[in-house]
Amino acid sequence: MFDQLSLFVNGEWLSKDRPGEDVINPATENVLGHLPHATEDDLDAALDAANAAFPVWRDTPASQRASILKKTASLMRERIEEMAKCLTLESGKPISEARIEVAFAAEILDWYAEEGKRAYGRQIPSRIPGVSQIVLKEPLGPCVAFTPWNVPATTPARKIGGALAAGCTCIIKPSEETPATALAIANAFKDAGLPNGVLNVVFGKPAVVSTYLISSPIIRKVSFTGSIPVGKELARLASDRMIRTTMELGGHAPVIVMPDANPEKAAEAVAINKYRNAGQICIAPSRFFAHESIHDRFVERFTEVSNSLIVKQGIEEGCQIGALANRRRLEAMESFAEDAVEKGAKVTCGGRRIGNRGFFFPPTVFADVPENARMVSEEIFGPLVPIMRFSTFDEVVTKANSLPYGLAAYAFTNSQRTAFELSSKIEAGMVGINHTFIFTPETPFGGIKESGYGSEGGIEGLEAYLTPKFVSQMPL
Repeated sequence: MFDQLSLFVNGEWLSKDRPGEDVINPATENVLGHLPHATEDDLDAALDAANAAFPVWRDTPASQRASILKKTASLMRERIEEMAKCLTLESGKPISEARIEVAFAAEILDWYAEEGKRAYGRQIPSRIPGVSQIVLKEPLGPCVAFTPWNVPATTPARKIGGALAAGCTCIIKPSEETPATALAIANAFKDAGLPNGVLNVVFGKPAVVSTYLISSPIIRKVSFTGSIPVGKELARLASDRMIRTTMELGGHAPVIVMPDANPEKAAEAVAINKYRNAGQICIAPSRFFAHESIHDRFVERFTEVSNSLIVKQGIEEGCQIGALANRRRLEAMESFAEDAVEKGAKVTCGGRRIGNRGFFFPPTVFADVPENARMVSEEIFGPLVPIMRFSTFDEVVTKANSLPYGLAAYAFTNSQRTAFELSSKIEAGMVGINHTFIFTPETPFGGIKESGYGSEGGIEGLEAYLTPKFVSQMPL
C-alpha cells in the first residue's frame, strides 16, 4: 500500500510528477513510501469534483446513501488485517489497537448510515388557517475536513461518515504522516460504489492546503481535529466567509480520585485508557489528582501497572505500547520529564527514552508533581502520568477547571451524591465517572472552552452537516 500513496480526486488516483514527502515508520525510522502533494490544479479539481457531485449525492435517497456507507464498512472489516498493519506501520501503535480502531471506524460508518435515514424535519402548527409550516433538514454542501495523525482511521471516519450520511460531499486532508489508512478508507468507498467526486483525498503543506480550500466559495463547512493554535487560525479563515465549523481541539483531561474510591481499582481502570496509543489521544487521562488519604496507594498501583506493560514495535504481537508517532513527541516527552524532575517531582517508573532508534518512550509515572511543572498545565500527549495530592472537594474542582482546556474529564467515587456534584461542576464536554470509555458512534464527541466547539458522533455529528429550512405555504 505504501508503494501506491496518491491523491484521490474525482474517483481517480493521482501520484505522478508531483512534489511530496517521505512517510516514516516511527518504530524503525525507515521510509515507508513517498507521498505526493496536491498542486493548485489538483485542489481546484477536487473542489470542482465535490461541487459537481453535490447535487447528485444530495438528491440520492438516504437509503441508497446508507447502502454505500454500509458496504464500505463491510469492506473495511474484510480488509481489517491489511488496514491494521498499514495503520500500525505509519502510526507506531500496537497492531491489537489498530485492529480495534479499524473495526470502530467501520462501526461509525454503519451508525451514520442508519442515522442518515432519520434526518427528520418537523411540522409546526400555523397561526393562520390553511397555512402549512414545515422545517426541512438539508445538507450544507461541499465540506472540507482536516484530520491528525494519532487516530488515522477513527477521525476520518467520523468526518466522512457524518458528511456523506447527511448528503454532503467531502474533501479531506488527512495527516501527511499517516496517509495510507485514510486512502484505504477511500478505496473501500470507491469499491462500494460511491459516485466520483463525493469523496476526495488530498495532501500537501497544511497551511497552504487549508487556506486554499477554506477560501474557496465552493466550501460550505469546515471540520478540524488538531491543535488549538491551528484550530483558531482555521476558524478565523472560515469566519471570513461565514461558513459552519466544527473544532475538536486539544485537551488535558483531569482525573479525580476521591477518598471514598478504591485507589487500586481506579489506577487499573484509568491506566488502560491513559496508555492507549502511548497516551497520544486527545481525551486520554492526563492530569491526576488523588486525595491525600489514598495518594500513595494510587501511585503504587499505577506504577505496578505501568511497569508491567510491554513496549516494543507495534507490528509485533504482544506489544502493549508502541513507538510514539514522530520525533516531535519523543523530544516533548524528554523535555516534560526533565522539567518535572528539576522542579521536584519523583519518578516512580520510566523516565528515559528506550534505545536510540525508533521513537520509544516508556510509561512514566511522577508522584508529588509541583504545580509549576510544565506537564501540569501543558497538553502532554504521551505516556507521562503526573500525580498530585488534594485535600478538599472545592480545591480539586478548582484545579481541574483551572486550565483553558475543556474536552474530557474523569472521576472515581463510590458516592452517588459526589458523582452528581462532580459531573455538574467539572467544565468539560465529556465526563466519565468510574470509567474512561466515553467514546461511541452514538454519543457526541466534543469540548468546550479552548478545546473547541461542536460535536462529532451522535445525532449532533449528523446535525453538524445539515441546515434547517423553514417553508411556510398558503394555498392559492
